[in-house]
Parts: sequence; structure tokens; C-alpha cells
Amino acid sequence: MDTPFKGLQPAGMWHYFEEICKIPRPSKKEEKIAAYLVAFGNQHGLETIVDEIGNILIRKPATRGMENRKSVVLQSHIDMVCEKNSDTLHDFDVDPIQPYVEGEWVKARGTTLGADDGIGVATQLALLESKDIPHGPIECLFTVDEETGLTGAFGLKPDLLQSSILLNLDSEDEGELFIGCAGGIDTLISLNYSKVPVGANMNGYTIKVSGLKGGHSGDDINKGLGNANKMLNRILWEATRRFELRLSKFDGGNLRNAIAREAFAVVTVPNRLQQEFEAFVKDKHQKIRNEFKVTEPGLNIQVKSHELPDYLMDMATQEKLLNALYACPHGVMAMSADIPDFVETSTNLASVKTHDTHVEITTSQRSSVESSKYDIANMVVAVFSLAGAKSKHSDGYPGWTPNPNSEVLDITRKAYNDLFKVEPKVLAIHAGLECGLIGEKYPEMDMVSYGPTIKGAHSPDERLQIDTAQKFWDLTLEVLKNIPEA
Repeated sequence: MDTPFKGLQPAGMWHYFEEICKIPRPSKKEEKIAAYLVAFGNQHGLETIVDEIGNILIRKPATRGMENRKSVVLQSHIDMVCEKNSDTLHDFDVDPIQPYVEGEWVKARGTTLGADDGIGVATQLALLESKDIPHGPIECLFTVDEETGLTGAFGLKPDLLQSSILLNLDSEDEGELFIGCAGGIDTLISLNYSKVPVGANMNGYTIKVSGLKGGHSGDDINKGLGNANKMLNRILWEATRRFELRLSKFDGGNLRNAIAREAFAVVTVPNRLQQEFEAFVKDKHQKIRNEFKVTEPGLNIQVKSHELPDYLMDMATQEKLLNALYACPHGVMAMSADIPDFVETSTNLASVKTHDTHVEITTSQRSSVESSKYDIANMVVAVFSLAGAKSKHSDGYPGWTPNPNSEVLDITRKAYNDLFKVEPKVLAIHAGLECGLIGEKYPEMDMVSYGPTIKGAHSPDERLQIDTAQKFWDLTLEVLKNIPEA
């Protein structure tokens, strides 16, 4: 049978990535992939443990002659971000991902690919199955619900792992070794509203912002990408003042850790202002496209006639909502003074959802400085407090403090240089890695994170660069071969 990865190397890793693509694995719904992993472990006669939270640990003994090496845990998460284009018919709970090769990239048809972190999982499985790869004792840790709550890492018990070295396989820039990451927190807002009837002589419209790249709210926050919620709100705020616009529904963005790619609103405008309003939106489209012509060439803003809605949001709440969304900070708040070109603090206006009685706004904040993380989170609360909204913070998660004297960093850096004859970059990442939480449970754990190149993570533009997957595999094997004696 033909495979989309026919001829790609290493064959074992690509085989398991194809297998993983067939298995639905949304965050908090990892039962099918978990069952697959348990069956895999049992089939290969490997010690397989499922902990109380649902994490899976598979242990493999050392190969002959490597028994005295230090034990290593390789770690990745089994859930994936489930994002699709609005015109794509796909049910992430039951439908397989449809990967394909285009040039130097692996992509998926209309959805996220799930290389984040499916390629890490596939690497672990190929390694566990192998018979001819030299390594000391290894543990493969597969965590659950990394993308929506870091639930698996939060629930990890401090006596489960036996290793003193951890290789996190969840980074997305080949040639870069990560030894630190930002901590994060979510700030959730709820604003109640009253329903009021639609007035006479009104025309209904939908305004839709689409075609944006989206991307990871940490790794991509400094790339000048557009936020669909911000763009749509900008239009609504001005149109309220110029064209007596009334709002019925605002729906934008989906995930707390993704930059909003699409947003739409259902509104009414008086019939007498219809032509001027339509011309205004088209003019705004051109102006905003010009502002983002480099970073968002696919931006599209449409206004279309729509049947009159059943009700409108009361005017006082509409004013408060649009003002608060306009004032809500989004993007990079501070760059690091210690690490060149490293984002220290940021915030993401992730989603705006209109429900039957209230509007729900989801934001997320990240910082490598714990006090700054709470400062920007409180700034978001302050903005929405002025609108009379209720806000609450999630529990948040800690950052991972860099250790430039790490032994496994030295091993990985030397392995990379030996293999590819170039020095890798050593960095911290402005995204949440499970290393921060694992480090809390295992303070003596020596950790490094690396991976192949993945672009557009958390969006349907997600793609995996094929040649970097081979380098990712080769580096992992070289590191394992050079782990020192215990």
C-alpha cells in the first residue's frame, strides 16, 4: 500500500508518524492514542505504566554493553492542537489527519498536522522498537493534555521516573537547543449582557476577518502577525460611532495558545446608512491589508448581508465590550535584557465567544520573569474591570530556569557539532515546555529540549521540514550513544 511518506528516512520514525496521524488525539481526549501506546508496549514486552492522570511510561533496558550508562527519559506529549480552516469538513474526534508531502515539507489537508508533538512520539516509538540502536537504560514518557492545560506534567508523580537526564522532544527549530522556557497563565473574562430587540428599518450584516496565518501564541508572538479579534474589533468600534452599528454576536479565535486567525460578527446598521457602511468596511480592508502586507498577505475582510438577528446586545454592554477589547493588550510587552532577541513577556487575546447571556474572553500571558507574568495578567484584569467584567486566573505554570552548565547540554551540543559540523544555538524559548513542571517534581533532573523544524504550529498551516526530521533522529541517537556512565 502506498504511503504519503514512501521513501522518507528514517523509515521507522515516518511509519509511526503515519500511524499516529490515523488516531484521533485532541487534548483531553487522548484515550485512543493512549490505548495504542499501551498495546505497543505490551506487544514489545516492555514495562508499561499508566499513571493516575493518564501519562504513559514505557521502559526499555540498555542494549548490550551499555548497561552501566546513566538512564535517560525521552519525553513528548500525545495530544495535538485541533485547528481547521472554516471550509474544511473534519471531525477531530473521529477523523484521521490527512498528511501529504509538498516539496520539502509535510503538511495536512485543511487541518493542523499534529507534528507538534506527534513527531516526538514517533521518534520514541521507533527507538523503543529498534534492535540495533545502542543506548543505555531509557524511559519514554508520554504526557497528556499538554496543549490545553499541561495536565499530564502537573499530575506527574515525583517517584515515577528513574532517570537523571531528560530529553524533551517538543521544540520546533532545528539547530537550536533549548535550556529554558517561559512560564504562563491564562486570564479568563466573562461579561454579562442583556438581549434587546432589533429596531425598525435595520439591515443585517456579517463581517468576517479571515486568511491570517495564526500560529503559536508564544513562539510566533514577535513575528508581527495579525490578530483577527483585534482587527474585527477595530472595525466594530469605529462603525458603532459612525454608522450606529449594533452588535448581536462576536465570535473569534479558538485556542488559548494560538493567535486568532479568524473572527466574525453579526451586526445591524440602519438602512439609510447601508451604502456608506459597506464602503467603510471595504476601505478598512484595504488599509489594514496595507498595514500587514508583509506579514499577512492572505488577509481578507468581508462584509455580507445577513438576515436580521433575533436580538441585539444591549448598547451599554456593547460599548463596554468594544472599548475593553480595543484597550486589551496583545503581543510583546517586553524583550529580555539578558538574552538577545528573546521575548521576555507577552500576552495573547486568544478568543472572544458570545454565549446566550454573556461574552467569554480568553487571554494568555507568558513571561520568563514570574513577577512580570502576573503583572501583565493583572493588567488584562484591570482593563476588563473597567467594563464591569468578572475575571479569573488559571493556576498557571512555572518557567524553566536555564542551566548553561548542564552536562546533557554539553553532550547534545558536541553531538550536534560532530554530526553536522556546525555549532547549534543555545537558547531559551518564549513558550511553555513541560520541562518547567517536570523540573519542579524532579529538581535534580538535567534537561535539554530540541526538535525538527515545524512552522505554523497550532494552525492549519502547520508543516514539518522533512530533512530536519532526519537530523532530529540522528541527533537523538548520537546523544544516547554518548551518555556517560552512571
